[in-house]
Amino acid sequence: MLDKLADIETRYEELERLLSDPEVMNDYTKIAEYSKERSNLQEIVDAFRLYKGQIDELEGARLMVADETDPDLLAMAGEEVAQLEASTDKLYEELKVMLLPKDPRDGKNVIVEIRAGAGGDESGLFAADLFRMYSYYATARNWKIDVIDQSDTGVGGFKEIKFEIRGKGAFSRLKFESGVHRVQRVPETESQGRVHTSTVTVAVLAEMDEVDVALNMNDVRVDVYRSGGAGGQSVNTTDSAVRFTHIPTGIVVAVQDERSQLQNKEKAKAILIARLYEIEVERQRSAQENERRSQVGTGDRSEKIRTYNYPQNRVTDHRINLTSYNLPAVMEGGIDEFIDELITRDQAEKLAAGESIA
Repeated sequence: MLDKLADIETRYEELERLLSDPEVMNDYTKIAEYSKERSNLQEIVDAFRLYKGQIDELEGARLMVADETDPDLLAMAGEEVAQLEASTDKLYEELKVMLLPKDPRDGKNVIVEIRAGAGGDESGLFAADLFRMYSYYATARNWKIDVIDQSDTGVGGFKEIKFEIRGKGAFSRLKFESGVHRVQRVPETESQGRVHTSTVTVAVLAEMDEVDVALNMNDVRVDVYRSGGAGGQSVNTTDSAVRFTHIPTGIVVAVQDERSQLQNKEKAKAILIARLYEIEVERQRSAQENERRSQVGTGDRSEKIRTYNYPQNRVTDHRINLTSYNLPAVMEGGIDEFIDELITRDQAEKLAAGESIA
């Protein structure tokens, strides 16, 4: 691991040299690329340098203990060694976590979809409660929230609500909220005071990437032929019509509108790029929809990631067996306790599996 960290530090120093190179300073594209890479490495390099400094301090403190004969000074030196050992061990563990592979979606904004599940009107009311909970959470983090679409139940709840949350690290924090949320409480319409169980499904999707279609003309077969026409002077007597066949997808684009073969080629290329763009957008939409379906399950009462029990004033996350006995605070956006533990558990599982960045 230390060799890997040393390689990262070497690359960081190389980037600093490149960013001060006069040739690079005149190339805005390279400046942006190198600056972004350096920024991504900054945190781990700072931590590694702090770790190396603490190792040096620890070695010096151990030498002091070995040479010290005065009992009082020896005790003080021993305490310093113990503190430095604990601090160094903690930093070492933090560095291991920093080396874990990053989810490329973690920095993205999110679209959250909340849908009422089992439980009728009570489920719709709890969907509204969850929407307020995430709104409070977003506001506390200075994230922006915008409702995209909603379908009301007519009694103050939502059959469905879809909203966007924009802010740094939104997906990294909220991705663990996907799944079935179960509520146990006495509905306002319940005359006999019986506790009902209802469910709401939550899907958290990273925003779709901006589609950038790069057309490789080596993948395109170009055929030219004579334009058709009604005859007379308007008939094009040269091979100006073109047909583009995109071999990987089988898309065929034929254009003969323009008199110039070059103009027809440019138009055919533009149309082909537009069609490839639509294919990529649809691919991303399909992948996002598949992810949404995998996140929410069926919405059945037996499926759950978290239970909100109002009579007992408790919230339990079943994935990590963590319970909070302050349900009102949770419903006001206090979900960091669960999210932090879910992130820690996820990191621990990755470490146990031996995952690390290349």
